[in-house]
Amino acid sequence: MSQQQPEIPEPSQPNLADALSAAARKSAFAHVEPGKTPTGHDLFRAVGGARGLVEALLPGLMFLVVYTITEDLVPSVIAPVVIALLFVAVRVFTRSPLGPAVAGVIGVGASAGVALFTGQAEDNFLLGFIINGASVTVLVISLAARWPLIGVIVGLLRGDVSGWRSDKAQFRVAVVATLLWIGVFSLRLAVQLPLYLASQTQALAATKLLMGVPLYAATLWVTWLLVRAAYTPVESKD
Repeated sequence: MSQQQPEIPEPSQPNLADALSAAARKSAFAHVEPGKTPTGHDLFRAVGGARGLVEALLPGLMFLVVYTITEDLVPSVIAPVVIALLFVAVRVFTRSPLGPAVAGVIGVGASAGVALFTGQAEDNFLLGFIINGASVTVLVISLAARWPLIGVIVGLLRGDVSGWRSDKAQFRVAVVATLLWIGVFSLRLAVQLPLYLASQTQALAATKLLMGVPLYAATLWVTWLLVRAAYTPVESKD
């Protein structure tokens, strides 16, 4: 008589909502709980603190400085890559999280690769146009589907995946905030694409810096204020 084999429990499959919630908690929006009043410290942490600001701004600034001085493609795109690799080395040495620096290397390296391949310095910014265009597309689709993306993110942070859609005030805020981010990405394209087409590389580099972290931080702050107007902090609920 054969012995009955013990049943081996199947490994539990990751829950999609849990995975999306975890991703939302890693986003900049999570630095202020929906419904709470943001502070300057929250904004500073959301952009990565002092290190995050340096890592975000210095490669682009290095490109602008080197290209302005030399007007030579190769050193202008290689210098930011070297800086980005240096950021990774510093994080390894200080045993800090590598994710932001590695993502920076990938972005800067890919942009440099495109420019070196085409031989055009302005193509260093081509990847940014693709990212902004894709962002507008995703946000517009979310509005058309009546699942505005900012509302989805806030809902995931609150553990309320779909309930916010039945609340008129919360849904309205989600729509307005999503439109706000569409406006930001569209404005970048509207300002920077003509400079790209005109091969105004230095102006394009300077504009990208100004419309990067500063505009992002301002839009994030306004988004927090919009969300605060329609949401009650979770812990204050009965």
